[in-house]
Amino acid sequence: MNKISNQFSSIEQITDQYLKHGSTDSASSVSELSFEDILRRRQSVDENSELKFSKHASMRLQSRNIELSSEQKERLETGAEKAEAKGMKESLVIVDSYSFIVNVPNKTVVTAMDQTESKENIYTNIDGAVII
Repeated sequence: MNKISNQFSSIEQITDQYLKHGSTDSASSVSELSFEDILRRRQSVDENSELKFSKHASMRLQSRNIELSSEQKERLETGAEKAEAKGMKESLVIVDSYSFIVNVPNKTVVTAMDQTESKENIYTNIDGAVII
C-alpha cells in the first residue's frame, strides 16, 4: 500500500487561497462576509435580472408581428416568476392572446405565438402553465 504524503493544506489555508481572489487587503476579504451578506447579494442580482428572449423567440415575435406592451411584458415576467415559485422548469405562460414557452431557470422566453397559430392547443415539453 502507498503511504499518503502530507501534501494537503489546512482548511484555513485553502479558504484564504480561494476566497481572497488575489486581494491583499484583509479588510476587504471575502472570507469576512457573512453567509447572509452573500445571500443578499445573490438575491439582489436575481431580482434585477429580467426575462430575456432567445434568438428564436425574437424571430417569432418579428415574423408573427407580435408587439408586446410594457404592461404585457410585466405580466409575462410575473408569470415566469410564478412558474419559478412553483418549481417549474419549462412553462407555458399565456398573456392575453399570446402564448410563450419560458425556460424558467434561465429566465428566457424560448418561443412565442398568438392565438391564431395555436389552434390545435397542443403544447409539449412543458411541466406547467401560468395564465395571466
